[in-house]
This record gives sequence, C-alpha cells and structure tokens, in this order.
Amino acid sequence: MPVVVDPENETLASLLAALPTGAQGVGSVDRMLAWLTQHSDEYVVVLGPHVSLEEAVGVCESLRTTRPTVSVVLVRGTLDTATLTSAMKAGARDVAQTEDLPAVEAAVARAYQLHVALRGPSGAAHVGKVVTVFSPKGGVGKTTMAVNLALALTDRGARKVCLVDLDLAFGDVAITMQLFPTHSIEQAVGAEDSLDVAMLEGLLTRHHESLMVLAAPPHPDVRERVSAQLVTRVLRTLRENYDYIVVDTAPAFDEQTLTALDETDECVIVATLDVPTLKNVKVALETMEMLNIAQDHRHLLLNRADDAVGIGPDKVEAILGMGVAARVESSIDIAAATNSGTPIVLEKPTHQSSTAIRELAAHLAGDSVAAPTSASTPDQTAVETTESDRVARRFRLRR
Repeated sequence: MPVVVDPENETLASLLAALPTGAQGVGSVDRMLAWLTQHSDEYVVVLGPHVSLEEAVGVCESLRTTRPTVSVVLVRGTLDTATLTSAMKAGARDVAQTEDLPAVEAAVARAYQLHVALRGPSGAAHVGKVVTVFSPKGGVGKTTMAVNLALALTDRGARKVCLVDLDLAFGDVAITMQLFPTHSIEQAVGAEDSLDVAMLEGLLTRHHESLMVLAAPPHPDVRERVSAQLVTRVLRTLRENYDYIVVDTAPAFDEQTLTALDETDECVIVATLDVPTLKNVKVALETMEMLNIAQDHRHLLLNRADDAVGIGPDKVEAILGMGVAARVESSIDIAAATNSGTPIVLEKPTHQSSTAIRELAAHLAGDSVAAPTSASTPDQTAVETTESDRVARRFRLRR
C-alpha cells in the first residue's frame, strides 16, 4: 500500500483521498521510515509538498539503495527545472503538482506495476493480531478503553490498526470518535463467502490518527443478520492487511462476541471496582476457562480504579485469580475528552490514563513493534476443525 508523508493534516487528507483505500498517512519522514521497517509489502512513498526538498532528496537517495522495490513520488506546489533535476538524480520515480491529484494517482499506479514486476505478485502472507476488548457488564467504560487502546496501538502511525465495533445493537465507537460513517458491517451481510480485502476496505471509515474503523450498524435490528460466519470472515480478512484488529464487543456472550473471542489473540477484560461488576467478571472468566478462550492471553484492565471505594487491586486479584495488567483512575478529563471527540490519549498524551493505556498497548505488542508474521492463513482442514470446536463450545455454554 502507499505511504503518504506530509505534516499538514489537510494536505495529507487530500492526498489520501486520491489513493487506494488502505493507504497510510504519517506526519513526518521519521514516522514513514519507522513504518517501512515493519511492513515489507509497501510499494510507494508519496512525499507531500510540505516535506522540504532537501529532506525529500535524502529519502529518495536512501530508498534507492535500501528499498529498491519502493518507489518515491514527489508532490510539489510548483514544478521547475531545478526541482525536477534534483528529484530525478536522487531516484524519484515521479514528480507531480499538488493540485493535479489524477497525476498523483497515476504515478502511484505505475509504482505498483513496477513493484509487481520486480517482486512478483505473490509473497508471504501478512497475519495481524486480534485484540478483543470485553466486559460482561455494561457501563464500565469498555468502548472508551477500546478506542483509546486502538489509538495507542497505532503508535502515531507506525502500526496499521483497525477498530471493529461488534456491539451490533448499541455500538458507540463511531460517536465516541465523532465519526459519521457512510458504511458499516451491515453492508457486508450476505458476503460471507465472497468478502475480500478490497470490499472490506470500502466499508471502513478513516480516523485522522491513522486508524480505520468498521462501524456497528445504525439500527439494532441488523444484529440478527450478522452471522458468526460473517464475523469470522471479517476478522480473518482484516488480519491480511492490518497489524492489529481491536474488537469492541457487546457486554454479553452472544454469538457474535463468542466468535470474536474464538478468533482473538489477546483479550482485554474491563472491570470497575464494584461488587456486581467483579461478580460478573468472575463468572465470565470461569466461562472463558471452560471454553478455552484466550488461555494465558487475558489482561485485566481496571477502569475508574480509585482506592476510596474500599476495593483495591490486591483484593480484585484475590477475587478474580488474575493480576491487574492496567489501572486507569477516575478522571473528569477522560469524560471531557470523550465528549469532545478527541480521546484522552490524543487530547492529553501525558495524562495518567493515557500513560496506563499506552503501557498496556506496548505490553500487548511486545518488546518489538513488528507485526506478527509467523502464523499462516488456516487451510480448509483447520477451518473445519475450528468450526467443529465452535459448535462444541456453544453446546457446552448453553448447557
């Protein structure tokens, strides 16, 4: 996919709009270089007009030898002989004017053709991680935590992250981020056997902080038409193109949530320090243990965690039988940030809550920011086994 670099958000958005869905936007050359170190399948870098010519020439000269399959397209406000000469000598594949977006689009298409010719159309499959955020009780701030965790996992554009709202009846991810999606998972209903990356990308909504969102349906009645098979297809398709897929779930073990949990690599369980919630979480953990869900990959996030309520982290750990992975204290700043449409990790990156969430994101990502590549796409036999296991799990749960 293309990587676009420009420090001006408006220009960045304009360039991204002209490029294939899934193109990544970053604000600096440093972020672009960090991105390229983690993604071997990128084929073009588009340097916007607010990247200085000197810096652009340096990028061209560097990538020409270190990443010869990655083309550089230089976008300038005005074109003159000196600029063209410098760019071509440094190794830029194309130069286009800022206002000529069709020319930028054509240059990126040519870069892709060159990439295929140099490397061939086949290559190692990209396999991302699914991080499911779950709580058996509503009102604990699960969606707020999911949104902030997804933003933290992007690492300011260094990772490709998609946030999926699987609270299909009353999902709040879009409104929390003040997004107004034109499509949602509803448009994928019926495409269980044909859904691919290109189709799914067309249903996503871009957040300006390098995050893509698959919104919940606008009406609760759609929930019954979103099958477990479709949820599986969506998550496995997103794995092909994203480093992390963060799933916000409904506060219940419904069919769609159980399917997401079946597909999850890491499960973040959100709880608050009140007896009813802790009771429900304990029952949920016992259920997950029975169904063998996310064994050794469950992480407890305490939200609104104030010692003044009389239940401390030590008591929580004793009640639930698991350690606390992250603790976010009550703060009016979190609510204010959510109401403004700018989540706390963006509004106040040095806030205690932001730090706690970023540390959890770092823990989930591991010491290295590299996306997982060792797993492979399940073959048909593996899929059939998974489906058999899932049926058995449902039967055991219903008993």
